Amino acid sequence: MKRRKGNREIKDHNGTIITDTTEEANILNSHYAFVFCCDSNISEIKLANSDDTFIISTKMVRIRLAKIGRNTSVGPDGVPGEILKLSGDAMTPNLATLREMSLNNTDTPNDWKVATVVSIYKAGDRSAVSNYTHIILNSVDCKQLEQVIAWYLRRVWVNNQYLYEGQHEFNRDTHVKVKS
Repeated sequence: MKRRKGNREIKDHNGTIITDTTEEANILNSHYAFVFCCDSNISEIKLANSDDTFIISTKMVRIRLAKIGRNTSVGPDGVPGEILKLSGDAMTPNLATLREMSLNNTDTPNDWKVATVVSIYKAGDRSAVSNYTHIILNSVDCKQLEQVIAWYLRRVWVNNQYLYEGQHEFNRDTHVKVKS
């Protein structure tokens, strides 16, 4: 696959070609923010059992670490997935505790809130911002926490019978528990 360098000619809202890379990044950022923004009128979500706490098992952390690919992209924190994977049992309890604290305190480390965004041309007019999609590169540990949350949601859906048996992809077992 050939990689094109420097052939992007993004136009601003007036149709002027942008030559400054910072201005180009800001225009792409504004477009992504517009497309993927949230409705500010959404009411706050209240948990039915707000006293429940998440318990992240070391078994779940080991399973997630084992699934980190050799070529997993490094996020803005610069920590390769291979480091987490090779840390094995030495880091597993600490990673479980960090994830529990993040979920139970509804706070995440600042490094997890930063991402590298890469614009990828899709099709059509190369100068139109809308013809670019983006890839978000988060820290590997942040991606791991996202998987924990996805597993927990699948468990809730299965336990509350929100899914029918034909949706087998969502019915995988998890190692995340909620303690009342």
